[in-house]
Amino acid sequence: MKVYHGFQALESIKYPVVTSGTFDGVHLGHKKIIKKLQQLATTLDGETVIITFWPHPKYVLNPSNPLKLLTTFQEKSELLESLGIDHLIRIPFTREFSQMSSESFVEDILVKKIGTRQLVIGYDHRFGKNREGSFEYLQTNAARYGFEVKEIARKDVDRLAVSSTKIREAIVNHKIHLANKLLGRFYQLSGVVVKGQQLGRKIGFPTATLEIAETYKLIPSNGAYAVLVGIEGRKYAGMMNIGVRPTIGLAEKTIEVNVFDLDQNLYGMQLNVEVVKQLRPESKFNDLKELSSQLSRDRNQAQEILINHLQQ
Repeated sequence: MKVYHGFQALESIKYPVVTSGTFDGVHLGHKKIIKKLQQLATTLDGETVIITFWPHPKYVLNPSNPLKLLTTFQEKSELLESLGIDHLIRIPFTREFSQMSSESFVEDILVKKIGTRQLVIGYDHRFGKNREGSFEYLQTNAARYGFEVKEIARKDVDRLAVSSTKIREAIVNHKIHLANKLLGRFYQLSGVVVKGQQLGRKIGFPTATLEIAETYKLIPSNGAYAVLVGIEGRKYAGMMNIGVRPTIGLAEKTIEVNVFDLDQNLYGMQLNVEVVKQLRPESKFNDLKELSSQLSRDRNQAQEILINHLQQ
């Protein structure tokens, strides 16, 4: 997949079959649109193009209430590439850009810059200033723009009952299983291992403290989780704790990952964590011995959950 940051390096695209959107999470609803995009491109011997906006428009238009996102741009890019998209165009979203009319968006970007031949949109998709552009507008003007418009029917999208908002709500309300179902994959966290307090090592459960550079990334609710951990191309079973570790009286929220069957210094390494299932909410224990006993039970439960996933 070729990724373009703006249009300066944009190459000529063979019969562009295009869609646009934020695609945060790249969830099942997005995959419905992508599947239609790919079917058209295959039939017409064209190439798939996704236009996305960065930063997320709500960051620019509502900065006092910043939105936490399901995917970083890198994660979104990798997910789209894994689905077989040919071209990803990232358009810088600014207040000035938000004032562009729907007609200017179509003429300047879809037609002149990309040369769109087929456009695929969801039934409720709107674009341009004040979301004035609609499927009806596009359909009426498609002939003069020189492309055809395909709409994903409302029944096809509603049947999935999925949205980025619904997934965010599930993640912060101890329903990671529901979020995973709506995503069609395990929710992912990616970060670098930094030095922590090394308390876990003292009680027999060494942990890697994960630092996520992107502050806009949505972090699951506090608790213990069964996770799959990707390290240098290999995948390991593990468990993760998110929270303030009330047993030892810390106030700072941390993400701690215990990787099973791995005795290695992980400082400075990149970890890709897939959040499979929540084991329990965060709890306060009477002492470290009681905490250690619970962690043993957590580990056994996590191993039972993860064994099938590692064999896939």
